[in-house]
Amino acid sequence: MNSRERWTVYPLLFLAIGLALRAVAVPPDKLSVSVVEAGRIVCGEIVIAAEDDTKLVHVGRVKGGGGGRIEVNDGTGIVAVAIGTGPESRDGGVDFFNGEGRPVGRLSPGGASAETPRDPGSVEN
Repeated sequence: MNSRERWTVYPLLFLAIGLALRAVAVPPDKLSVSVVEAGRIVCGEIVIAAEDDTKLVHVGRVKGGGGGRIEVNDGTGIVAVAIGTGPESRDGGVDFFNGEGRPVGRLSPGGASAETPRDPGSVEN
């Protein structure tokens, strides 16, 4: 092998070895990034959690179908406000919950509801 061939083959060899080691050392599911800037992000769900893994905000699909939903939880992880639809309803709205996670009121597109709403389900995991 002459010098020219070495200058081509060895850098490619080290690149291949480095890429193989990177795949083992940094698995794609464990990648952590502190800042993401993008014009558009497409994903299945978004979870914002505290340092102790308590869910603070969860954006995703409703269990059992029915559309999308945004849940805002208190510091203990109990749902405080939910925006979206329930599994059996597609009318949308905002649900309010007490400190125990039980529904206490609903603001629907047609106006506020005086009755205690049905349990609209929760976001899928």
